[in-house]
Amino acid sequence: MRRFFARELLDDAMKRKYAVGAFSAHTAEMVQGIIEAADEQRSPVIIQIGQRAIRNSGFGALVNSIRWHGSHTDVPVVVHLDHGKSYEQAIEAIQAGCTSVMYDGSHHDLDENITVTREVVRAGHAAGVPVEGELGKIPGVEDDLAVDDRDAFYTNPEQALHFWQETQVDSLAVAIGSAHGLYKSKPELDMERLKKISALTNIPIVLHGGSGIPDDQIRQAVANGIAKINVDTELRSAYTQGVREALEQFGDAYDVFPFARTGAERMKRIVVDKMRLFGSAGKA
Repeated sequence: MRRFFARELLDDAMKRKYAVGAFSAHTAEMVQGIIEAADEQRSPVIIQIGQRAIRNSGFGALVNSIRWHGSHTDVPVVVHLDHGKSYEQAIEAIQAGCTSVMYDGSHHDLDENITVTREVVRAGHAAGVPVEGELGKIPGVEDDLAVDDRDAFYTNPEQALHFWQETQVDSLAVAIGSAHGLYKSKPELDMERLKKISALTNIPIVLHGGSGIPDDQIRQAVANGIAKINVDTELRSAYTQGVREALEQFGDAYDVFPFARTGAERMKRIVVDKMRLFGSAGKA
C-alpha cells in the first residue's frame, strides 16, 4: 500500500473544488465498508480514528486494519488521528503509521493552543506527516470533548490567520455553525466567515460535524474553501441500524458475520452518498 498523506489530497481538493470525506471507523468491518465505497466510487478517502475507537478497538489494531484493506485498492487512503488529545498521542500516531494527525487544542486558550500545536507540527513535519489544528469551539459531543452550546464560539478570521502564521498547520478545523452529533435544529453555516478564513489563510479548511448538514450548504461550503469534511454520527447510526435488521433476520443463527456485514453495508451506502455529494467520486 502506497502511503498517501492528507496534504497532497487536500491540496488537490482545493485546486479542483471538491472535499475529501474523513470517515470515522470504529471497527474493522467499518474500515472494510469505507474502503469498498472508496474503491467503487474511485474516490480518495481519509479514514479517521477517534478517542472512542482508540479506547474500544485499540489504536494499533485499527491502523493495521486500514493498512491491510487499503493494500487491496489503488485509490488514495489516508490514516488520520482525529481529535488528538496531546503531543504524546500525536507522536504515538505517527509512529503507528498515521499519515495525518490532528491536535485539538481548541479547549485551551489561544496561546496554549498555539504552543502545543506548533510542537505537534514540528514533529509531524520532521516525519513528513501533515497536521490539522482546530480553532474555535464546535458545540456538541465528540468522543471525550463536550462543549456546551452556550460556550461555543465561531472562529475569528484574523485569529485564524495568526494561528496559521504561528503554527504552520497544514489544515484548519473551524467553527462556522456545524455541530458534533445530531442537530437540534437546521444548521446554518456562516459562509461569509468561511470565505474570509479561506482567503486569509489559503490552506485547506476542515468542516467537523458533517452529519446532517443540508446538501445545498455542503456544496456551498466546498465551493468556498472546505476541503475535508468529517462524518461520524451518520455512520454509527447506519451501522447500528444494519445490525438491528440482521438481528431480526438472523437472530436464531449462531453466526456473528451477518450482523457485522449488514451493519457495514448500511454504513457503506452513507459513505457512497457523501462521496458523491462532496464531489470526490471519480477524483482518485
